[in-house]
Amino acid sequence: MTDQARSAESEIPGKPTSASRTALSHIMTAVDTNLYGTGHGGVIMKLVDDAAGAVAGRHSGGPAVTASMDEMVFLEPVRIGDLVHVYAQCNWTGRTSMEIGVRVMAERWNESTPAQQVGSAYLVFAAVDAEGRTRPVPPVLPESAMDERRIQEAQIRRTHRLARRRAIKELRESRAAEGIRD
Repeated sequence: MTDQARSAESEIPGKPTSASRTALSHIMTAVDTNLYGTGHGGVIMKLVDDAAGAVAGRHSGGPAVTASMDEMVFLEPVRIGDLVHVYAQCNWTGRTSMEIGVRVMAERWNESTPAQQVGSAYLVFAAVDAEGRTRPVPPVLPESAMDERRIQEAQIRRTHRLARRRAIKELRESRAAEGIRD
């Protein structure tokens, strides 16, 4: 049984992707730059985490914490003065976790060209209660063929994350059994 099916069985009504989709905008200033004078990756990652956190909280109906971030891709540099837009939506839900997809766009302050994609990321959030224990989340209800594709791709990423975690655990146990201490 899939996590999505288990979540549906818990009788929490599902939420459409549009119910929690969000956008965040930020003007890159001199304090946001790295040594090269372009947008600092950490600043952009914080914007990504903030937007994804808003989506996770909206979708789950309460607090949610970042469990992992993967596939953060920087495609183009962001410059001082650029207007950065971060778009996020819930791609997939398990029993207590959610994958949030994020796209980062930038508009050049001195050009009248369309915004260009400068980055993307996938984050996993866990919904938590007041004591910090995980709590169930509603299933995500796709509203388009693109949403269906995102769910399928998210399931592939989840399978890879779990397989990677399992392989690393097995390797560490094997090395420990051989008396190798890292």
